[in-house]
Amino acid sequence: MKDELENLTREMYRSGIKYPEAVREFQRTFILTVLQDQMANQSRAAARLDIHRNTLRRTLHDLGLDIRLIRATARRKPPQAERPVALNKRAK
Repeated sequence: MKDELENLTREMYRSGIKYPEAVREFQRTFILTVLQDQMANQSRAAARLDIHRNTLRRTLHDLGLDIRLIRATARRKPPQAERPVALNKRAK
């Protein structure tokens, strides 16, 4: 993994990306990955990141990330057996 990170860093440097932009992009990707893994639960994500939940919220705001969009993509559909049966369908 370290080699992959070094290669990515080298590519970013050679393409002219400046340090602040590279750090910001890393933060966005890292935080989004953790939030998606934690099903957009900010408290659990903050714990995994080892930061306070308010710090995570402030960072999300600073990075321009909308938690509502993250929540919408993080929700999974329940398995077919757990889905509610439509009320208008009657058993024959």
